This record gives sequence, structure tokens and C-alpha cells, in this order.
Amino acid sequence: MNVHEELIANLSHDLEPVSPAPNVNALAVAWFLLSTLYVVAITHVFGPLRPGALSQLVSEPRFLLESLLGVAAIFFASVAAFRAAIPAALSKTFAAAIPVLMTLWLAQYVVGLVNPALEASALGKRNYCFVETMVYSFPPILIALFLIRRLYPLHFVRTSMALSLAAGMIPALYMQLACMYEPLHILSLHILPGLAMVLIGAATAAFWRPRRKSFNKR
Repeated sequence: MNVHEELIANLSHDLEPVSPAPNVNALAVAWFLLSTLYVVAITHVFGPLRPGALSQLVSEPRFLLESLLGVAAIFFASVAAFRAAIPAALSKTFAAAIPVLMTLWLAQYVVGLVNPALEASALGKRNYCFVETMVYSFPPILIALFLIRRLYPLHFVRTSMALSLAAGMIPALYMQLACMYEPLHILSLHILPGLAMVLIGAATAAFWRPRRKSFNKR
């Protein structure tokens, strides 16, 4: 046996078969849909929607555009994050679309500081929307971390941050219907706590890294 064959034999000794990775696109879509349904349900448990919010989606085109951009940004962020848990599954082009969509969505509220999509009003205000946004997003983050731990993420914390962004933005977006509409309120009490979940998700992931098998020297 030559040196190369001996090296290969040593490296492959006692290797266990690895199960094939699941369809990460389907996994991402399932997580996104179930997380959205959970957020909608739990939000309704603790209070009603803002009066007239659903009808405004039909009567106010800019409000509908804001909402659709939010859904698109969160959906693509979810898919990208799950793809990142499989080596080489996330293309640079797909990854580049996420900050573009997020920027287009959040820019609507920045523009809204001067020219809001809806007339600013305290109607439907929730007293604890900041806390609600954070609390509602944490269970989806835990479920997402559990799922990607069973995949093959090369950068577990970074992938967890992307998933936490998607999870945090789901209740942040739904608060657009459940809470008062006022751009500064939205940015500071809905979007900001949603973004803060990125740090919380990263901290959780740092303490819950996947276990890697160690190889004993022979």
C-alpha cells in the first residue's frame, strides 16, 4: 500500500454513512408557512386586528405594496437561510436578492416618515407590541435552529442569524395589521425588535452548536 492509499484508508476508517439531505426548499416553505400561521394565531389570541386593516389592503395600493414587499423579503430570507445550511446550496445571486428586498420593504417606512401609505393614527395601538414582536418570533427561531442542526451548516451561527431575521420580521410585518399604523412607531416598535432577534438568535446558536464527532488518532 502506497502513502496515498494509506492516507485515504486512515481518513475513511470507521466512517458512518450519512443520510441524504432533505429538500431544503420544501423545508423552508413549510417552516415559513407554519411560522406565519403560528404568529397570526398567537397575535389574535392577545388582541384583535386594527379596525379596517384588512379592507385597507384592498383600498390602499401603497399599503398593499408594503405588505407584499414584506412577505417577499421574509419568504426569500427564509429560503436563503435554509439553503445556507447545505454546503453550496445557496447561490450568490439568490443571497444578494435578500438585502435588496429587505431594503425595498423597509424603505417604504422611511419614505412614510414624510409621505405615509396610510394616514397616521393611533387606532388599534397595542401596549406591548415591542415585546410581542420579540416573544412571538422566538419559538420559530428555536424550531429553525433545531432543523438546521440536523443538516450540514458550515457556519451555524451565521445561518442562525439569517433565520432569526426571517423569524423576527414575521410578527414585525403582521403588526402592520394588528397594531397602529404610524411609520416611526413601526420602525421603532415593530421593525427594531424584529431586527434585535438576529442577536438573540446568534446568542442562542452559540450555545447550541451542532456536536461534531472527534476522531481519535491512531
